[in-house]
Amino acid sequence: MYNPFTLDGKTILVTGASSGIGKAIAIESSKMGATLIITGRNEQRLKETYSLLEGSSHDLIVADLSLKEDLYLLHKELPVIDGLVNCAGLTKVAPFSFATRDSFEEVMNVNFFAPTELTRLMVKTKKIRKGTSIVFISSVSGVYCSAVASSIYSSSKGAVNGLVKGMALDLAPKGIRVNSVNPGMIETDIFKGSAITEEQLRIDVQNYPLGRYGKPEEVAYAVIYLLSDAALWTTGTNIVIDGGYLLK
Repeated sequence: MYNPFTLDGKTILVTGASSGIGKAIAIESSKMGATLIITGRNEQRLKETYSLLEGSSHDLIVADLSLKEDLYLLHKELPVIDGLVNCAGLTKVAPFSFATRDSFEEVMNVNFFAPTELTRLMVKTKKIRKGTSIVFISSVSGVYCSAVASSIYSSSKGAVNGLVKGMALDLAPKGIRVNSVNPGMIETDIFKGSAITEEQLRIDVQNYPLGRYGKPEEVAYAVIYLLSDAALWTTGTNIVIDGGYLLK
């Protein structure tokens, strides 16, 4: 059956695959025929993701990309790939006057510098073949809007979207496409243990015209489009998936 969204024959690297959106992207991509290389810093949860992948010949590599030594070791172990999804992410919530430089550097290191350096190394060493699709998981925050006490996270995601635009132009002659997916709030554990309360989340969900937060799989479907040959003429774009949040 003809399917322009198939990932058959493609080797896809997904970072941050041990939970949330990254886990969903890995699982759904495997259902579309991709061979997955998944990475994350929590070995137990990464193995759980691995056990849920369909098909065979997948691989997992435990690595904390905020550590330079782990990042470089990961790069050395990787084969040539057809798709890269930069999904590893971190959030910190603090009013701006309490947003310390250390907090900014911690979040920027995980959300911006680590995926930037990994991608640069992959391109420079030709481990990303011609026609490869690179997808960054960004956010509506910092690109289209923000929220109280979100300056740290918003800054990192604004940087990601700026990077996508520049990379798309620089890599277009190589046939490499670069895009981002910008979700609104997704039902993950990203705010677990943060200063955001359950009551605040119940109030916030009322800002979504579709009446709920998104599901990780719904972000994964957009990523699969960008990884597939259906998106061969799509580069430098930012796909918003927000349940209508920005309409209000």
